[in-house]
Amino acid sequence: MTTKQILEYVKNHPLKKVKLAITDIDGILRGKYISVDKFFGIVDTNLGFCDVVFGWDSSDVAYDNGTYTGWHSGYPDAKARLDINTFRKIPWEHDVPFFLCEFITHDDKPLPICPRQLLKKVKADGEKMGYSISTSQEFEWFNFEESPQSLRDKNYNQIKPLTPDMFGYSILRTTLRNDFFTALFEDMKNFDIPLEGLHTETGPGVYEAAITYGETIESADRAVLFKSSVKEIAYRHGIMATFMAKYNENLPGCSGHIHQSLWDKNGKNNLFYDDKKKDKISDLMKQYIAGQLYCLPYILPMIAPTINSYKRLVEGAWAPTTLTWAKDNRTVALRALPGSTKSTRLETRVVGSDTNPYLAMSACLAAGLYGIKNKLKLQPETIGNGYKDTAHGVLPRNLWDATQAMKESKVAKELFGEAFVQHFTQTREWEWKQFQRVVTDWEMKRYFEII
Repeated sequence: MTTKQILEYVKNHPLKKVKLAITDIDGILRGKYISVDKFFGIVDTNLGFCDVVFGWDSSDVAYDNGTYTGWHSGYPDAKARLDINTFRKIPWEHDVPFFLCEFITHDDKPLPICPRQLLKKVKADGEKMGYSISTSQEFEWFNFEESPQSLRDKNYNQIKPLTPDMFGYSILRTTLRNDFFTALFEDMKNFDIPLEGLHTETGPGVYEAAITYGETIESADRAVLFKSSVKEIAYRHGIMATFMAKYNENLPGCSGHIHQSLWDKNGKNNLFYDDKKKDKISDLMKQYIAGQLYCLPYILPMIAPTINSYKRLVEGAWAPTTLTWAKDNRTVALRALPGSTKSTRLETRVVGSDTNPYLAMSACLAAGLYGIKNKLKLQPETIGNGYKDTAHGVLPRNLWDATQAMKESKVAKELFGEAFVQHFTQTREWEWKQFQRVVTDWEMKRYFEII
């Protein structure tokens, strides 16, 4: 739709309201409904949005170590700009018009700590180098026959999965709650989040979806909205969905793999593909892979952002632990997928489903571009089990170690700017400190009687 058609749709919608959303540092959508009159008052200018969304964590607890905002600043309104090009109709809300917004500074420049603005910066860096970027993200997540209240009443114990036992790629199990399964596919399509595929994964009540490949900002928008939309659609079917990286130590974790490729400015030629090479992988793609491998220890909190993320990154659990790459190998960190000029791409397998897609894509792309800028040489391909190939190092084992590596990294500051690195690492240090205060069930069971 043209801008004129969008504005006409908003003006004539019978419910006379608009839904807006902004993404916080954890990838959570924060938003509101506004009247049509209010919408037309801000559509060409900007709106005020309390900057507390960058001053508290995912549980709305205020940081005590933040510098961007806090009690010291009084939590004023930040400026935000509505992106008219993100217009969508929410099919499960009577086609109410929906828009994404992004934060700007008081002099109308991109706010450095805004996740969507960061990805736009990385995209611009790639364009300056002569590339157009295509990406997509796929997600695994668990579904439960629970409500927010029932989960709390059970203290998150003995919760009931949507389906029992392990049954990946099951045609049979998709019929068990086909109303939910069908709604996911159809509602996503009608919400302009086209899916390439949707199927059960191995694990009780696990689904996996691959979002259609596309231009990187649109792909990240789709990924952010997909996670929130899954939860909303699940609510309507009496289901709770979680994108935790590892909800149960005895079950596989949930990935959020990112696929990426670089194309020429016209988007016609895949620069990762080289027909003259035996393996069809271009020298440019090799430099890109080398950049990600080099940067991974310094950007890991952007693709493994929570305490729980590191419970997924363990040996033999379908998630990588080493700084490795290989062609079509699911035990390594970076899986190269050389095929045709249309399909050749890189899959970054470190990424979990608990990520903020804007930050995860920014991390992958910036690291790859760093390898191209510096013409980094790619290490030998891993043959066989990537978990055993530790010759080039392993990933940090927990959020604190990963955050300290990023905090002190000159590379991270070069890629994302000092303002972003300072703010983001402060939020991850806060996350770690909150965890350190808690006495877990594991500790009670292990120490209460015996020690």
